[in-house]
Parts: sequence; C-alpha cells; structure tokens
Amino acid sequence: MGLDNFYATLKRRFDGARTKPFLTLPGAQHSYGEIDARSEYIAGALIEVGARPGDRIVVQAEKSPENVALYLAALRTGLVYLPLNTAYTPGEVGYFLNDAEPSVFVCDPNKHDVLAPIAKTAGVQTIFTLAADGAGTLSDAADAAAPFNHIQPRHEDDLASILYTSGTTGRSKGAMLSHGNLASNAITLNTLWGISPDDVLIHALPMFHIHGLFVALHTAMLSACEILFLPKFDVAEIRRQLPRASMMMGVPTFYTRLLAEADFGKGETAHMRLFISGSAPLTDETFNAFEARTGHRILERYGMSEAGMIASNPLDGTRLAGTVGFALPGVSLRIADDAGIALPPGEPGNVEVKGPNIFKGYWRMPQKTKQEFRSDGFFITGDIGALDAEGRLSLIGRAKDLIIAGGYNIYPKEIEAVLDAIPGINESAVIGLPHADMGEGVAAVLVAKESAVDEQTIETALAALAKFKRPRRLFWVEALPRNAMGKVQKQVLREQYKDVFAAT
Repeated sequence: MGLDNFYATLKRRFDGARTKPFLTLPGAQHSYGEIDARSEYIAGALIEVGARPGDRIVVQAEKSPENVALYLAALRTGLVYLPLNTAYTPGEVGYFLNDAEPSVFVCDPNKHDVLAPIAKTAGVQTIFTLAADGAGTLSDAADAAAPFNHIQPRHEDDLASILYTSGTTGRSKGAMLSHGNLASNAITLNTLWGISPDDVLIHALPMFHIHGLFVALHTAMLSACEILFLPKFDVAEIRRQLPRASMMMGVPTFYTRLLAEADFGKGETAHMRLFISGSAPLTDETFNAFEARTGHRILERYGMSEAGMIASNPLDGTRLAGTVGFALPGVSLRIADDAGIALPPGEPGNVEVKGPNIFKGYWRMPQKTKQEFRSDGFFITGDIGALDAEGRLSLIGRAKDLIIAGGYNIYPKEIEAVLDAIPGINESAVIGLPHADMGEGVAAVLVAKESAVDEQTIETALAALAKFKRPRRLFWVEALPRNAMGKVQKQVLREQYKDVFAAT
C-alpha cells in the first residue's frame, strides 16, 4: 500500500466504517464500504483502457455518488484528477483538454456528441460519459471490469490533482496539487474544526471546486461522518435537511438566501454545531444578521486553488466579522511589500504564504511559477490584506482584479477580450459590483466606436463564456476614466456603479 498516496489515509478511515452511511441523497444512501468498493471497479475500468500513474483524467460531469467514486478511483490508481466547471462551454473545455493532455475525459452524456470531437482533436485516448444518476459508459465499463483493490504507491510530491484557475491575461493556469498538499490541508482542517464521526455535514456545493471537493469531502471523509449530499443549494431542501445535520459548509450566497426567508432562525439551527463560509468574502452585514437570527457566528476561512486553505477563524474563541482568522497550524503567513519585505501589524500589503499546503507550481508554466514565488519560498497570493497584533488576517482587496460571484472566480480580462473583439465596441472594462445574493455581480462598462451595439450581438458573442462569467449589466460611456499613466481606473467605475445591484 502506498502510504504517501492520500487515498491510503482515507481508506484507513473507511475500513473502520464500512457499513456507516457516507453519501445520503433524497431517496438513496451509500455506505463507506459501497463507495470504496465502487472505486475499485472504476479504477479497474480506467486501468483497462490504459490509464497509468501520472496520466491526467479530466472530468466535466454532474455531482453524483458515482463521481465521488471516480475521484477516489483516480487517487487510488495514481491518476491526476482534473475537475472542470460543468458550466464551461465546449470552447473552454477544448482549451483545458489541449493544455492538460489527459488520457481520459469524462463528460455528461448529453454533451458527448459536441465534446467528443473536441477531445479526439486534443488527442484524448478514451472518452467516457457519466450522468447525475450514475448512468453512462464509465459505469458500464466499471460493471464489467476486474476490480483494482490495491493502492498505487505515490510519493507525497507526486501530483494528485490539477485545478485550473483563470489568469488576469485570460489564459487559465493549472495549479498542481500533490498528495502531500491534499493530506496536510485535510488533516489540519479536520482537527482544527473538530470534525468527528458523529457529525453530519450538509454538502450542497459543486464537486468541481476546491471548496466542495477538497475542503468539504476530505474533512468529512477523514472522520467517516455522514454527508447529506445535495445536487445543489435549494433553500427549501436545506431547511428540510437542517434537523438532521450538525455542520454546513457554504459560500456567502447560501447564508444570504437563508436570511431572505423571514421565518428562518433559531428554531431550526439550535442543534447545529458549526456553519462555515468561504470561496468569497462574507460581509459584516451577513455575519451579524446570521448571528442575530440564529445565535451562530459563522466561521469564515480563507483559501485558494493554489494553497487549499490558508487561514481560519477559530472553532473555540472569538470569530470577528470581516476577518478570516489566523494562519493554519504549519502555515507561515506574512504581509509584505512589493519587494517581499514583511510589514508591521496593521499595515496593508501583499498576502504571502508558505507551508506543506502550497501547490507545486503551474502546469507547464515554469516562468509563471517562478514569478509567483519569492526566493525564500513564499507564494504571492495576489490578495491584499493586513494582520492585527494577534496575527488575525483581514483581506482588503485583490491585486489581480479578481471578481468572485457566488463563490466562483471570474477574471475580467477574459471577458474583456470577448467584448473588445465585437465590431462596434472600442474598449471595455469589466468590474465586480456589490450584490446582496452573489457577493459580487459582473458588470461591463463599454465605449462604442460610433454608436452603442445592440445587446443581442453582445449576448451572442458572450455565449462563448460560461454563464456565470457573463455581465449582468452593460453601461455605455463616452470614455473610460484613466490615470496619468493611461491605466483605466476601475476603482472609479466601481464607485460610480456601486449601487446598481442594491435592489437585486
């Protein structure tokens, strides 16, 4: 058994809880033993088509127990698991397939006819389908395969996953995460948040995101606790499940939507042990309103694809609105100037981190990797923050102009490139504006070459992007505000349009 394979750590927990409920869905339940055994058959199917340790497997499939078993099978066999947002368009998927060069691609059956030619052009050897109900050619192959009931030996520095994170230039970067990265973060969070076998976790997050896949699933699996596995966030269903749960992990949008229910409050949350929020900033207003309504102080934490979780408010101790807490045990965190010199408490600067959770670099981008690390090993996160005298981190802004809407990262440059290519648009500036439900809403400020372009033309061009990236509002101006160096002053635009989504 490969003890440095993260799956070996998980399996030790599974073996002591084989009959215990693992994934509980409306109308169905799967035990730890069932999912572990299913991963053996899927692993067997992957091996039979020629997948070997170190090969990439790209997955764009709906959330399901079979998808969880697929992820575990990838770990078990030493494949590098690469999940894709299910909202990505065929063109976007094509980029990832060409860049990652996987040996296996798994997609939804209803997307097969469109995506299969793209995958074949990218040189993918094997294409499987997998539906939300577990049906598809992957399941058929697993049913017919000889089970692989071993665990492929892996070194802690061997890759376990690649998570693509968009770049400010529009080209997505693949953050390479090792078995050691995943294990260190999961074990630390499981201990830090006091997760026990008696916990029951509400999981309404997507599986293609670090939050739902690594933070929620990993920490729960390490204690072999039951997961209420919901296909998506639905307020009515969440409220129906709350009496059975002790924990919930979510993005701020989850909490704002619960608070929008006038009768939501202490009656249905009194038994809950912990509410956790991440993937986007939690406003002071939401934090305070949730505490007033339920008596619970949401535990906010901070992380990113390149580092897993970096900081967390304490389980026991003061949780302050507007802060993301302290660096995790074993993680070094500093606020530095542009030269990498640490700044004193209270002074804002670049958030930089170092530790066993930090990724190995960007896939096939050695120069970009080098640029993002200091000579002493600290990773430059691109966020701006400040530490108080106790070491508590507050995030102030994002140096990389990132927009976070509903927990999803959106980079303006990618959208601006599409807009600027439209005949009739001279230039564009894409910004994130405060949005009560999504955290931030995407808006585009446009300058026409002669007269405003009709919205249908713009919508047609933007269809090449995933829906969550498309601007919710368009504004036409005569010129974009610029500083003396000619750089567009997006902060001026954010201030000008800050109330646009106030009534949304």
